[in-house]
Amino acid sequence: MRTGSEPTTARSSLRMRLWLSLWGLAWAVFGLAAFTWTGRAGWAAACGVLLVLVLVDLAVIVHHLHRGPHYQPGRSIPPYEPDHGGRGRYGH
Repeated sequence: MRTGSEPTTARSSLRMRLWLSLWGLAWAVFGLAAFTWTGRAGWAAACGVLLVLVLVDLAVIVHHLHRGPHYQPGRSIPPYEPDHGGRGRYGH
């Protein structure tokens, strides 16, 4: 039951986002260690903040990946019934 408005080959970008976050994690840890070792507290703090942001992003990505095929549909998952303008879940 395709509506025609979605591409049939579309895939979620969560796995790419996971790998990019892991790459950012490696660089944030390296930057934090390097700037701490060289005594540049300002840059080390910036890398520490970046490290926290990357870890939060990784937690969100892993959470979405663990939710299963509802958020990571594959070819074997049929599309969902489109919203026909009815009332929402909470009646708003």
